[in-house]
Amino acid sequence: MKKRYFIIMFLMASFTGNPTSTHAETKMERSMPAMPNAHQYSFTSIDGKNLNLNDYAEKVILVVNTASKCGFTGQYKDLQTLYNTYKDQGLVVLGVPSGDFAGQEFEAENEVKKFTEENFNITFPLTGITHVKGKNAHPFYKWASENGGFLSGPKWNFHKYLIDANGGYVTSFGSTTSPTSTSVVTAIETALSKITKE
Repeated sequence: MKKRYFIIMFLMASFTGNPTSTHAETKMERSMPAMPNAHQYSFTSIDGKNLNLNDYAEKVILVVNTASKCGFTGQYKDLQTLYNTYKDQGLVVLGVPSGDFAGQEFEAENEVKKFTEENFNITFPLTGITHVKGKNAHPFYKWASENGGFLSGPKWNFHKYLIDANGGYVTSFGSTTSPTSTSVVTAIETALSKITKE
């Protein structure tokens, strides 16, 4: 009798499984936070206003840490050319002035704004002077480095991050890569083409 009882209990356990563990796993999966995208971050603009990347949802963003006293400062001209060429298709160029590399930026935002307007006629948005590397890096830059990997982080001024229309990380380009190079233009056009398809 006892033997028959244990056999019946064993068969019941085999068919019913362990619903408690399944429920626990489902609960844990639901409680896991969603990975943030670029649209969850904001900067302070060059004019001291809030600059929320979510305002650029459904647009492709090229984020570039800029500097006014760098050997690559001439890239401002090419960045403006990119902006003029593709802004109507959904491209936003976002300049992020920073003195993190050899202190090659002015100390005040009004100096940066005056310099870029007078020398390059910049019309695309600029942030305030921002840290882009190290423990004090802006949260966007920490996020971008995590998504792109260690080697994707800025090593110098005019490093470029490309963000798609959904706020997702696409790729990065180093300082020596011209904004109007084939690799940058192709990546931008590909990202823009996906906006149309969606």
